[in-house]
Amino acid sequence: MTTPTAYSPQALTRAELDALPGVTIVEFGTNWCSICQGAQATIRQALAPHAGLRHLKIEDGPGRPLGRSFKIKLWPTLVLMRDGAELARVVRPRSAEDIEDAFASL
Repeated sequence: MTTPTAYSPQALTRAELDALPGVTIVEFGTNWCSICQGAQATIRQALAPHAGLRHLKIEDGPGRPLGRSFKIKLWPTLVLMRDGAELARVVRPRSAEDIEDAFASL
């Protein structure tokens, strides 16, 4: 899995995201968010053993329809999906174990 380094302002539509086959990890946040920046090492550590998974880092904020469709309130938020269905969510992970626990739902 290649982990993007920055949150992308270009986002899929909800319909496009829901149509993606297999496992997708959607990470919502912003590049200027200090909490998001501080969580990056933890997120990388937790995702490292899961090579081959799709990881999308999506910039969120007011007027961003994808984040609103997931009712994102805090950053970073990771949404784990399989074939368009949300299976788990981790809000502001404090440890790699927080994220690894979510992988149990996959």
